Amino acid sequence: MRRRVRRRVASEGKEKSDFPEIDENVALDERGVLDWTKLPDDTVIQLFSCLNYRDRASLSSTCRTWWTLGKAPCLWKALDLRSHKFDAAAAASLAPMCQSLQKLQFRGPESADAIITLQAKNLREINGDSCRKMTDASLSVLAARHEALECLQIGPDFCEKISSDAIKAIAICCPKLRKLRISGVHEVNADAINALAKHCKNLTDIGFIDCRKVDETALANVASLCFLSVAGTTSIKWNLVADHWGKLQHLIGLDVSRTDISPNIVSRLLSSSSSLKVLCALNCLVLEEDANFVSNSNHKGKVVLGIFTDILKGVGNLFVNKPKDDMNIFLHWRNSKNDKKIDEIMNWLEWIISYSLLRVSESNPPGLDKFWLSQGTTLLLSFMQSAQEEVQERAATALATFVVIDDENANIDTGRAEAVIRDNGICLLLNLVRSWREGLQSEASKAIANLSVNANVAKAVAEEGGISILVNLAKSANRLVAEEAAGGLWNLSVGDEHKGDIAVAGGVKALVDLIFKWSSSAGGDGVLERAAGALANLAADDKCSIEVASVGGVRALVKLARSCKVEGVQEQAARALANLAAHGDSNGNNAAVGKEAGALDALVQLIRSPHEGVRQEAAGALWNLSFDDRNREAIAATGGVEALLDIKNAFLHGDLVDTIYMEQPPDFVAQGESHKVALANSSSNASPGLQERAAGALWGLSVSEANSIAIGQEGGVLPLIVFARSDVEDVHETAAGALWNLAFNPSNALLIVEEGGVSALVHLCSTSASKMARFMSALALTYMFDGRTDEVAMVGTSTQGTSKSTDLDGSRRIALKRIEAFVISFADPQALAAAAASLAPAALAQVTESARIQEAGHLRCSGAEIGRFVAMLRNPCPTLKSCAAFALLQFTIPGGRHGMHHANLLQSAGAPRVLRVAAAAAAAPLEAKIFARIVLRNLQHYIQMESLV
Repeated sequence: MRRRVRRRVASEGKEKSDFPEIDENVALDERGVLDWTKLPDDTVIQLFSCLNYRDRASLSSTCRTWWTLGKAPCLWKALDLRSHKFDAAAAASLAPMCQSLQKLQFRGPESADAIITLQAKNLREINGDSCRKMTDASLSVLAARHEALECLQIGPDFCEKISSDAIKAIAICCPKLRKLRISGVHEVNADAINALAKHCKNLTDIGFIDCRKVDETALANVASLCFLSVAGTTSIKWNLVADHWGKLQHLIGLDVSRTDISPNIVSRLLSSSSSLKVLCALNCLVLEEDANFVSNSNHKGKVVLGIFTDILKGVGNLFVNKPKDDMNIFLHWRNSKNDKKIDEIMNWLEWIISYSLLRVSESNPPGLDKFWLSQGTTLLLSFMQSAQEEVQERAATALATFVVIDDENANIDTGRAEAVIRDNGICLLLNLVRSWREGLQSEASKAIANLSVNANVAKAVAEEGGISILVNLAKSANRLVAEEAAGGLWNLSVGDEHKGDIAVAGGVKALVDLIFKWSSSAGGDGVLERAAGALANLAADDKCSIEVASVGGVRALVKLARSCKVEGVQEQAARALANLAAHGDSNGNNAAVGKEAGALDALVQLIRSPHEGVRQEAAGALWNLSFDDRNREAIAATGGVEALLDIKNAFLHGDLVDTIYMEQPPDFVAQGESHKVALANSSSNASPGLQERAAGALWGLSVSEANSIAIGQEGGVLPLIVFARSDVEDVHETAAGALWNLAFNPSNALLIVEEGGVSALVHLCSTSASKMARFMSALALTYMFDGRTDEVAMVGTSTQGTSKSTDLDGSRRIALKRIEAFVISFADPQALAAAAASLAPAALAQVTESARIQEAGHLRCSGAEIGRFVAMLRNPCPTLKSCAAFALLQFTIPGGRHGMHHANLLQSAGAPRVLRVAAAAAAAPLEAKIFARIVLRNLQHYIQMESLV
C-alpha cells in the first residue's frame, strides 16, 4: 500500500481527487506500520474532508487533538444533510462548526426549519428537495436568515404550498442572489418577478420549473437574466413571450422543454433575440409533431435541442473549435480549457438537460425508444461524469427510472438496459458507488439495483466486482445508501447465478446486521424490506439458507415478523422464513425456525393481516414449517387452526397478485391441521399461483388420516375437484396429489365420486401434459375403486353425512378403462415382449426406462399406502393389479429419493411373496407380470446396498 497523505489539488476549475494518498515516510512506527495518532494535522484534516459529518464527528471523538482538528473551518464549507434526520437538536450540536458554512443540502421542510438553528449566516448556496410540504413561512424565514445567499434551489418535487409571496420575500432578503430555481409553484405573479428584478441585480439564472402559471411579461424586466428555464410550466401565453423575451439583452440560454410551445413561437424567439445562443425544447409534442420544423436544421445560427435533434452535435456547434472525431462533446469540454462564458453555458445545459431527462423518464411517454437508445442513454452516462454532483445524481436517478417498464412487477426494458452495458455504463455507475459522497452512492446503487433485474446487467455487475461493493455499502450508516445497496443485492440474488458470490462477499451477514440495526430505528422500513427480500431469495438456496441461520438470520426475521407493522416488510420477512423452512430434511432450518421464540405466534398473527400478500406468505411459511412434527403441534397450540380458518373469505374480494415464495418439491407430503382447507375454499376464483399453493397445502396435510377426514368434512373436496379441472398444469397437478391422498380414506373416496370427481380425474389422467398429474390421478382412481368405497356406499353415508345418488358401477367402468389406458401408455410392447422372452437384466432395464416417471421418485409413501398397493396385487381386477405393480415400480426405482424407504416397507409387508405370485400369475396382464418382476429386482438391489453399508 502506498502511504502518502497529501491531497493532490488540480489546477483551478478541476475537481480535487476523491481520496488522499499516504506518504510512506509519514508517521511510521518502528515496525513500519502507519501510526494514525501521529499523522500531521493537515493530513488528518485531509482525511476528515472525505467523511460525512456524522463519521467526521465520530472520528473526532477519538482524542482531543482530533476533536480540535475536526472543527477546522475548512471542513465545514459544505454540508449534505439529505440522508440524516436533521432537527433543531441536531442543528444546535452542529452550530459551533458551521460559522464558515457556504453550501447546504437538505431534505424535507422539517430540515428547512432546523437550518435556522445552525446560524450559518455566511451560506452562499442552499439546495432542498422533498419539499412538497414547505410553506411560504418556512421559505421566507430561511431567506431572511441568510442574506448572503447567492443560489437557492428547491425541487424537484412540486412546491405547491409556496406562493409568490415567498418569492417576493426571497427577492427582498437576498439581494446577492444569482441563481433561483424552484419547482411546482402554483403561480409566480408579476409582483414577485418584479421584486426579483428590482432587488437582485446580479440574478442571471432563473428556473420556474413545472409551475402552473408564470407572468411572462414581468420576466422581461429581469434585465440581468442570462439563463431561463420554464420547463414543464403550463398556461404560458406564448404570444407575449415572443414579444417580450426578445428584449432580454443578456439571455443566452432558454429552456422550454415539456411545454406546448409551437414552431412559430420558436422561430420568432430565435429571430427577435440577438443574444440567444441555445434553446432547449426536449419532449415538446407540438414541435415534434410538425414535420417541417423537425426537418429544418436552419435556426438562424442558433442551437435548438430537442428529442428530434442530434443533441451532442447541436451542443458542439456552440464551440469555435469543435472536436473533429465523434468524441462526446461534454467529455471534450471537460477535458479542454475554455473561456468562462462557454463553461457557464455548458454547466447550465448539463443541469437543465439532466433535469428534463429525469422528468421524461419518470413519465415514460410512448414513442421514445429510439431516442433513449440512440442518444438518451449516452447523454445520461455522460452527465454521470459531470463535475456537478447534482447533475451526476440526477443522471443516475434517471438511469434507474428510464429502464423501468412496470414497477409493480419489476419489469425493465431489455434494450435500454443493454444500451447501458454497451456504453460502459456499469463501470461508470460502480465508479460513482465507490465515491465517498453519499448522495452519489445512493442514486448509483439505485440504478444498479433496477438495471440488475436484467440478467446480462446482473452478470456485468458481478464481473466488475459490484457485489463486493454493494455488500460494503450495505454496512453504511447512511440509511439511503444502505437501502439502495440492499435493493441491489435483492435483485442480484434472484436466480442461482449470484447467490454464492453474495454469500462469499459477506452479504448474508451484512443483510442480517441491517435488520438488527434498522428494526429499532424510525424511517428504516425501506432498508428492512429490501434486506428481508434479499435474504428471502438467498434462503431459497440450501447452502445460503444454512448461513442465514448461522449468522442470526432466523432471529432477525422473526423480530421483523413480530414487531414491524409495514406491509412490505412483513411480507418479505414471512417469505424469508418460508424459504428457510422449505429445505425439508436437507438442513435443520425448519426446526430452527419453529424453536425460535415467538416465531410461530408471529406467523399466526400475520395470517390475520388485512394485506393479501402478507397472509399468503405467512400461510406459506406455516405450510413449510408443518413438515416438522413438533412445529405442527406448536402451530395448533398458538391458535394456528383458528387463524387459518379465518382465511376462508380472505381472497374473495379484490384483485389477486401471485407472489410465489418457493417452488414446492414434488414429494411435499407434510402433515398438518385440517383447517387449511379454507385456503382451497377461498381460492376457487383466485390466481393460479394461489390455487396451486392451496392444493399443495391440502396435499401435504392430507397424509394424516385425521386431517384427511377433516378436510372432507370441512368441504375441501369440491374446491380440489375444481382445481383438478384447471388448464394450468401446476394447479391440476397439485390438486391431483391432494385428491390421491384424500381418496385413501373410503368415505372421502365416496365423496369425490358424489361431487363429480371421477370425470375430473379421468379427464386429467387422459389429457394432462404432466406425467405426474396423470400418474396421481390414476392412483386416486385406484383407491376409489379397489373395493373399499363399496363398503361405505353400502352403509349409505359419506363424510358429509348425506349420500347423493351415485352410480358406482358406471363410474368404476369408466375409471378402470382410463387406468388401463394410462398404464399401457407407459408399456412399450416390444420391450415387454423381449423381457417376457428372456427376463434378462438388460431387457428389464429397457422396460424400466420406458415406464419411468422421473418426478415420481421424489414421492414418499407411508406403510399403509404401500400395504394398499400390495393388497391390490391380490385383487382379481387385472387393471388394478397392473396399476399397483406400475406404482411400486416407480417407488422403488434405484436412484429415487425414497427408494430405500419404500423397499423396507415392502419387505415388512411381505411383498416379495405377493410380487412373485403376481409375476407368475397366468391370468395377469403381461405388463403386470413384468412390472412385478422389475419391483422384485429393485428390492434385491436395495438388499445388496444395505449389505454393503
